[in-house]
Amino acid sequence: MFTYTTKIRLHDTDAAGIIFFANQFKIIHDAYEDLLEKFGWSFQTMLKGTDYFLPIVHAESDYKTPVLVGDKIVITIKVGHIGSTSFSFEYTLKRGKTLVGTAKTVHVTINQKTRQKIPLPKALRKALENYQHQK
Repeated sequence: MFTYTTKIRLHDTDAAGIIFFANQFKIIHDAYEDLLEKFGWSFQTMLKGTDYFLPIVHAESDYKTPVLVGDKIVITIKVGHIGSTSFSFEYTLKRGKTLVGTAKTVHVTINQKTRQKIPLPKALRKALENYQHQK
């Protein structure tokens, strides 16, 4: 599993000081970007050095308890399903031992020029599979 730690800032919240719902997606996306860098696929590398993109085609999240300004949260990412052209990540968000939210994103591999689905690149599939089997 991959972990990412962040602190909830004022700009992450609504007028009541509680995390604005859409910002949970922003936070998990920040964690996703860090995970891709660990795999060796930063967005800069992908945009300039590959012929594919990994757009998110489905996203879902659940909010379990309010998250407030100043709270430190830890996001854990697990590799979920790996298909022929797509894969998913599963996220848990915790404040200390308290589960504050969950999320899932499904990504599809597309050709940068044609925008059509393509098989997962072998190196990416291998990185996902290796990470899926780590404990």
